[in-house]
Amino acid sequence: MDVRFQQLRLDPQGATPLYQQLASQLERAIETGAWEAGEALPSERNLAESLAVSRITARKALDRLAELGLIRRSHGSGTFITPRLNQSLTRLVSFTEMLTQRGFTPRSHWLSRRLSSPSAEEGMRLGLGADAGVARLKRLRLADDVVMAVEESCLPTTVLPDPMAVETSLYAVLEAAGKPVARALQHVTAINADAELAGLAEVPEGQALLKVTRLGYLGDGTPAELTVTYCRTDYYDFMVELTR
Repeated sequence: MDVRFQQLRLDPQGATPLYQQLASQLERAIETGAWEAGEALPSERNLAESLAVSRITARKALDRLAELGLIRRSHGSGTFITPRLNQSLTRLVSFTEMLTQRGFTPRSHWLSRRLSSPSAEEGMRLGLGADAGVARLKRLRLADDVVMAVEESCLPTTVLPDPMAVETSLYAVLEAAGKPVARALQHVTAINADAELAGLAEVPEGQALLKVTRLGYLGDGTPAELTVTYCRTDYYDFMVELTR
């Protein structure tokens, strides 16, 4: 038996149904890192045999974990722990840096990288004239090959003259060019995914997503980056520490 299962304690005589006990304890084990993102969980049958419970109990416990977004089922492959990000809203960090720090493998699936003219709203937010140029980046952000978010960035060409220079980390490219983003303002709202966005994020149409709009500034206060990220709520948490 997997040593991690030996730490689970189910009480058949307890008031709480066994499947809820099992789901709660597995949830706690996943949250504390006993299983890592991408790692496979045993099948329903093996889980039931290891813990001496029925397959129905094992199935209902795994169903609960799936509802919480802690696991994903791949037909023919098994059940796997999903990546999950707890992002602080008080620290400026790139997506690539955040994933790497948490042991995930970051990857971008590029949808477009091009030069363009700013819209009226982009020009206002970035302090650009109508004749200015911007670099546009649109991509899927993945962790261990799981789509976490859809991201669209707009930067003045004075900050990013060549959008093709960005392969993984935008912030790393800007730092290498001597134009790092020093601070940013973020606005978080909830939206329902339309058909196009749902297809890109690999979620059902109408599912809630977190829309994070970030306006980044250079050290001298010049607006340098306008990024809108549509985050999957089953993989993303945002955290703010409050003190009194």
